[in-house]
Amino acid sequence: MTHKPSHPSSFRDPSGYVYIDEGVVKRAINPIYFKQYAALKDSGFFDKLFNNKVLISHKELSKSHTEIIIQPEQIPFITYPYEWSFNQYKEAALLTLKIQKFSLENGFSLKDASAFNVTFHNGKAIFIDTLSFDFYAKNTPWRAYKQFVTHFLGPLLLAHYHGSQSLKLMSEFFDGIPLKMLASMLPFKSKLSPFLYTNIHLLAKFENKHSEDYKGNAKVKPLSKKAQLNIVKTLYSYIKKLELKEDSEWGNYYNKINYSDAAFNLKAKTIDSWITNLKPEKIIDIGGNDGAFVRQITHRLEQALVCDIDNNAVDFNYVKAKTNKENYMTPFVLDVLNPSSAIGFNNKERFSFIQRIQKFTPDVTLALAVIHHISLSGNVAFNMSASFFASFSKYLIIEFPKKNDSWVERLLNSKAEFKDHFSSYSIENFEKSYAIFFDIIEKKEIDDTKRVLFLLKKQR
Repeated sequence: MTHKPSHPSSFRDPSGYVYIDEGVVKRAINPIYFKQYAALKDSGFFDKLFNNKVLISHKELSKSHTEIIIQPEQIPFITYPYEWSFNQYKEAALLTLKIQKFSLENGFSLKDASAFNVTFHNGKAIFIDTLSFDFYAKNTPWRAYKQFVTHFLGPLLLAHYHGSQSLKLMSEFFDGIPLKMLASMLPFKSKLSPFLYTNIHLLAKFENKHSEDYKGNAKVKPLSKKAQLNIVKTLYSYIKKLELKEDSEWGNYYNKINYSDAAFNLKAKTIDSWITNLKPEKIIDIGGNDGAFVRQITHRLEQALVCDIDNNAVDFNYVKAKTNKENYMTPFVLDVLNPSSAIGFNNKERFSFIQRIQKFTPDVTLALAVIHHISLSGNVAFNMSASFFASFSKYLIIEFPKKNDSWVERLLNSKAEFKDHFSSYSIENFEKSYAIFFDIIEKKEIDDTKRVLFLLKKQR
């Protein structure tokens, strides 16, 4: 059987590879993994994980002596660890530990504990690497323990002590944050914690020492299954209690933007009316804060991506979506002025935000209360932001705060002596620049505000 070209992110695991077949994600399993796959399948292990919605489900398409082809449930939009809010990151870590516990109890073990093996789908974290399981070998330690520490425990600890921005380090340290770096960045008091001393500082200290003898053979101390389960339980309990301690501008955001209840409702009703007429299946809200306006949409959406730069806003949205069982909504962290780039070998292992959103093909993009930040905080010209939105938007609902809007005045005043440089910030120039890429379908002044809503359609 002919070998299909593997996906750029799928070359590290000899057990198999992912490939794209006419737009559908499929996975080929190599003979080296046949024995494990058969055991996972025949024992009912896979089915139990599928039924509990912790592992992405798949169906077997074909089987031969050279390969097995499976087709996993398709995920419309993949988010990466450096795009998760703190509580999303926690959920991904706890999910990985739950799966390892279940694996051990059923005679298996995770050979990989990469944060990139998890994404968010249908409102919750889900494990997506079907071939990450191997047989449990008696009295051997968890081979993915160090990877779990560098991919999950370490980033969460840095966020706990230094803020959620620490989670973005995963975009730089693709293979996990180095142990020595983790240990050096934690406060001295962390050495007084038996848990942190054992799982971070001691691990870092002996990372390169006593790991191999003079022949280069790994020295592995025996570890019972019971002891390994205790380690997993301890990690789970500690991570579950971790909290983030940082403030943000989001907390009283809607009180700061001078929206009266009537103005807020008018804005929400206008957006809802436009959305209802367009009847989209998929939307993205850029700078969507806590998802407030997406929740006001009465038209049934299949998928709603809601991203914001503020971790706390995304966290709030994520928790609310889970509580309300709004499985259609996927919150994630994104700085529109610095969207996630492509990383990994050849810059192709993990795709950029632009690549992923273009593949997602949203029917409508919302950009509410964001253009003044792009233009004035980021010094991005209107024609540049228009080109950005046109690269993935069929329809664009965008809000323009005029120059006498309080937030615009605040941003302009922060420019000090360069304030006059931004004289081009006007609704006339905005319309002129955006008209190069979009047709204006409707335009609505929001009463009792200095803001205007636009419904734009991308030109062909």
